[in-house]
Parts: sequence; C-alpha cells; structure tokens
Amino acid sequence: MYIGIIGYSFAAFLFLLFSVLLLTTWRGRIEGTYLLVASVVSGCWALSAVALEVKYSVTTMAIYQILEIAKNVAWFAFLYKLLKSLKEAGGNDSGLLIYAPGTVLVVSAGLIVLELVSLFYPGVWGMGGIASLQLAGHLGFAVAGLTLIEQLFRNTRPESRWAVKYLYFGIGLLFSYDFFLYADGLLYKEIDRDFWLARGFITAFAVPMAAIAAARNPSWSVRVFVSRRVIFHATVLFATAAYLLVMSAVGYYIKFYGGTWGKAAQVIFFFTALAVLIALLFSVHLRSRLRVFVSKHFFNYKYDYRDEWLRFINTLSDGELDERLRERVIKAIADIVDSGGGNLWLKDDASLYRTVSQWQSSTTKEALTENSSIIEFMRERDWIIDLFEYARSPGLYENLDVPEAIVSLQDAWLVLPINFHSNLLGFIVLNRPRSPRMINWEDRDLLKTAAQQAGSYLTLMQTTRALLEANQFEAFNRLSAFVVHDLKNLIAQLELVVKNAEKHKHNPEFMDDAVKTVGNATHKMSKLLAQLRSGRFEIGNSKEFYIEEAVAQAVNELYHYKPKPNLKIKSNYMQIVADKDRFTAIMVHLIKNSQEAAQSDDGRIDVCVEEIDGHAVIEIEDNGVGMDDDFIENRLFRPFETTKGNAGMGIGVYETREYIKSLNGSMSVNSQLHKGTTFTIKVPLGLDKADLEENIETGSEAVL
Repeated sequence: MYIGIIGYSFAAFLFLLFSVLLLTTWRGRIEGTYLLVASVVSGCWALSAVALEVKYSVTTMAIYQILEIAKNVAWFAFLYKLLKSLKEAGGNDSGLLIYAPGTVLVVSAGLIVLELVSLFYPGVWGMGGIASLQLAGHLGFAVAGLTLIEQLFRNTRPESRWAVKYLYFGIGLLFSYDFFLYADGLLYKEIDRDFWLARGFITAFAVPMAAIAAARNPSWSVRVFVSRRVIFHATVLFATAAYLLVMSAVGYYIKFYGGTWGKAAQVIFFFTALAVLIALLFSVHLRSRLRVFVSKHFFNYKYDYRDEWLRFINTLSDGELDERLRERVIKAIADIVDSGGGNLWLKDDASLYRTVSQWQSSTTKEALTENSSIIEFMRERDWIIDLFEYARSPGLYENLDVPEAIVSLQDAWLVLPINFHSNLLGFIVLNRPRSPRMINWEDRDLLKTAAQQAGSYLTLMQTTRALLEANQFEAFNRLSAFVVHDLKNLIAQLELVVKNAEKHKHNPEFMDDAVKTVGNATHKMSKLLAQLRSGRFEIGNSKEFYIEEAVAQAVNELYHYKPKPNLKIKSNYMQIVADKDRFTAIMVHLIKNSQEAAQSDDGRIDVCVEEIDGHAVIEIEDNGVGMDDDFIENRLFRPFETTKGNAGMGIGVYETREYIKSLNGSMSVNSQLHKGTTFTIKVPLGLDKADLEENIETGSEAVL
C-alpha cells in the first residue's frame, strides 16, 4: 500500500510541477495548450490513484477510472496534433488522421458509460462481465497510443527526431506498461496488485523525458532548464545505485549458495565491489566519457555555457597577474575539451614566438618567426588547427606547413591562436583529450571565445609588468633628481672656493677651509652615489645631535653668500635622533632659497632657533620677493615646481617637508608678494631612536 502511495504521489508531484513550468512560460501556442492539458490531467489522475490507495470505495474507483480515460484522451489529442502538424509539413499521409479521433471518442464514451454502470455494482473492478469490457477498452487505448507513437516516429524526419525522441520514449513507456498491465489483467480477469502499485513509479519516469523534449521544442512554449551538472550527478547517482543493487544481489547469492565460505566470500566480494566503485567514481577518464555522453544525448548544445564561463573565469582569476597566469590560461582552455595538458607560446621583444609555459606537457626551446607558415596562417585566418585532421587531410589547410617544433611535441592535438585587437599575441598547443572526441563548430566557437578572453588577461599581465618597470624607473629618476639637487648645492660650495681661490690662495687659513670644504663635498658626493646605487636614502647614520648645532653649521656654510644669514639661538641642548647630515642639508637648502629670494641691497635673512612646548622651532625669515597664496597652496610643495626658472629643480621644499614629516614634525610657510617669506619648522624633542628610524625609513620610501 505505502509503495503505491509513494509512487503515485511522486508522479503527481512531477506532473503538476511540469504543468507549472509550462503555464509560466506559455505563449498561447496550440501545441503548448495540448501538452499543458495532458500534464494537468495526468497529475490529477495520479492524485486520484493516491486517494484510491488511501481509501478504496466505489466512488474513488469510478473517479480514478474516468480520470484515466481523460488522461489517455489528453495524450491522444497531443500526439494527434503533433501527427497532424507533421502531415501538414510534408510527412507521409496516414489513415489515423481520419479515423483515429472518432474511434477514440467512441471507445472513451463506452468506457465512461461502463464506469457509471459500475457505480451500482460494488466489486465489479475484480469480476468478469463489465470488468472484462473495461480491461479490453483500456488495452485498446494502450494499443492506440503505441500506434500513434509509431506513426509519429515514422513521419518525423531523421534530422528532427533528436528533438522529440525522448517524448516518444516517455509516452511510449506509459502506453507500453498499460498494455502489459491490462493484457495481464484481461488474461487473469483481474488487475495484478503488484503491477498496479509499480505503475506510479513507471509513470513518474516519463515526466523528465517529456520535459527534455519540451525544452528542445520552443514551439511547445516551455523553457525548462536542467543544468548539465545536475544531469551528470544524477546519472552518476543512478548508475551507482544500479551498481550497488546488482552487487547486493550477487552478494546475496554468494551468501546463500557459497557453502561454508558463504559469509567470508560475501564480505570479500562486498569490499572488492566497493573498491571498484570508488576507483570508477574517481576516474578522470570515466568522468570525461560520461560528460560527453550526457552532452550528446540530453542537450541541444554540448556545453552549459554559464558553468563553462564561470569555471573559465575562476581559473584565470585564481591568483595574481604574474607568471603563473600563463599556466592557468593553458589549464582553463584545456579543461573545456578535456585536454590532458598543453603549451603556451607568446611573442617576445624580438618578434619571435617561444614557449613560455607548459601544463602537464612536454616542451621545446625552438622559436618561430613571424614569417613562419603557421604564424601567417593563424594571423590571416584565425583558425583552430586540428593536427590529427591536418595529418589526415592537409588539403583542408591551404598553404599551411606545421613546423617540426610543434609536430614533435608529444600528444599535440589542437593549435589555438590567441589574439588581442587583431594582434596575434601567441597560441596554445593542446594535448589530445583524455577520451577520444571530435571537435565541431560549437567546440571551436567556445575555444575561440575563451582564447580572446585569455588574450585580454595576458595583455593585462604584460601591461602590468610594463607599468611596474615604468614605476621602478620613475622611482629611480625621482631619487636621481634628489641626488642631483644635493649635488647642485655641493657644486655651489665648490664654485665659491674656486671663485675665492685666486684672491686668497696664499692665505693659509683660506687653504685650510678650502681643503675642508672639498673633503666635505667629496664625502657627501660619495654618500649620494651610494644612495643612488641602493635606490633609497641611507638611514644608518641616525644618531643623537643638537638641532642648534646643525642649524649653526648650515648658517656657517652659507655665510660667504649674500645676504649673510643672521642666527639667533634662544634655546640650547635641543636633542633629537636623526641623520645630522640630511638635516643640515635641508637647512642649507631653505637658507639658500631665502638668500636667492632676498638678493638686493637691503636683503635680510634671519634664522631663529628655540624650544616651545617640547618642540624645536626653527624660523627662517627673509624680505625677498615672496610668494602668492595660489603658489603656496597649489605648487610650492609639488615636485618639479619652481619660481627660479632654469636655475631651480623644484624638489628641495618638497624633499624638506617629507623629511620633516618623517621626524614627526611639521613645516609651514607664511609669505606675501614683495614683502618676504617665513618658513617655520617644528620637530618634537626626545624621540625614541628606534621609532624615529622607522619613521625616517617610511618617509624615505614615500618620497622615493
């Protein structure tokens, strides 16, 4: 009883679900109307069978019988409509088109009358007389249904049978089982209980087949989508279940007929069968063949494009845009056709095509020129070259000469060009697939589309690499600019020595100062060259020093220039941890700028150093040309912006601010045109040496 309820409930659920799908996508086409009616009536019939199993009565039996007649008539109408459409489309003429409707109506009416009579004869379902006539009528329905399907198959063109063959299988299964059920019942004068209970499951099997046929026929107005993944896993599940059932049956036989070894033999057989099943489930070759089978026999298109594209993009995106992207490109494209591996060839700076990556494949070091036959062929035609097809029929590929560098690759199968904006970046050589297969137009279109997407990724990788190299050169150039700026200041000091040498060369004190100046300049230039080689400013010389000493040293270096700077030290012993030479250099730069801005007869430079609230405050004030607010806000602290024309580089103030920031300090400027400028620097005192060195390092990297 329960198996009957489960079977017919399952059938009712599938038919009603199929009806909902048909109804939500129905566009008023007549074939869709017939199919929808047949599906709804079949679902109602299955529900009546469930009701009959739950509570048997004359009424439920009569309702069941009437709905069964209605179900058969609905399917006849749908099949008859299809047969009529085939005839109108030029199929073979058939007498069924004339006699079938009337015959079905007469038999249906007769059976309905018999059902109404049976209401007054409880138990007539299992007796002779009227029951025999009912069985004969249902058997006639089954024969009529099989005849309609045979005529449909005969009148369907061979090239069109692919779209409707599962409909014929599914509905043919219903009528075939009805024929078996009612023929047995007519022979023994009653319906076999076990056969009737199994009928629900047999009916349910017809629904997926009808759904596949409906999906393949847009004129039936249904868009049923069943992904390949679901079909694949369902097929694996059913195959596994069938395998386990067979193995269980064999194990049962061994247990009862194996003698004294029966139980042991059963255990050995069971675990052997389980090991074989696991090996089969993890077989790449078997999965590949199963995918081909599912795609070939269940779907209009070979590929589930949504899943293929998501898998392809996920494979390409699974990592950084580095050298490993090339291997991911090979794998992503190879997986489309179940290829076992491949090689990626790309064009280098010398316009040669070389192997740059491989995945599970042999490789070669030979290179191909742009004038190679295969390169020109792919550039002109953008064809996928099937090397097996080329070996069989080279005439299909006119003027193509596949080089030995590719032919010699083990298991080479397909040569796939990779383009980006009509530019041949390279190509992929795929190995033969894990299971034998032929590629058609659909394979080629998907492979070419994937290759175009791969080309964009490879181009992005090359562009990213070029941008990284450009950034490295830019950083080097910026560092060079800072070094040149410091060299300019050193050159100014040496020029001053040369300028005064003729006049004071006999003065021993001058000569001592000159030697010290040259030695100091040599030391600083050596240090700058070391920084240029390392690509960053050295911070290893950070140590404790007094700020007022560094400022006094800067003033002393520029004291020979006019206007002479005036130094006021209001506080002493202001100690910080930093690179004293670098700090002194930025003080020299700011004072030098003030001297250049105040070069006049009444020019004035005042440098003041004092401690305020735990900070060393340095003010450099001049009465020079000054700057307007727009220049201060938008240009002063931008690299390579200057008011000195060709005499300046425009990076000194920027470098100064960045270095002061690395000391956790700040720099501000107050200026008015034709009145002068005041630079104010604040640096916190008493910083921890380790923290300060970390700040200086971070600041240097930010600048460079």
